Amino acid sequence: MKTTLRIDDAIMAQLRREAARQQRTMSEMVESALRLLFRGSKKAVALPALPTFGSGGTLVDVADRDALYHAMDGQ
Repeated sequence: MKTTLRIDDAIMAQLRREAARQQRTMSEMVESALRLLFRGSKKAVALPALPTFGSGGTLVDVADRDALYHAMDGQ
């Protein structure tokens, strides 16, 4: 689609230089920039709460090496 935009001269000069540097057209550069802009403006979706459960408490203090080895051996 063709359209007409009014762009500041300084911005247009930057666009020309960057398009030449990347060997892309100015249209490709503007389209890429707009895609990035719109991608970032999506509304955040509320995530459901993570499930919780009762673990039954701790079986052993992991800082107590002997108790940990005892629990791991099932003794």
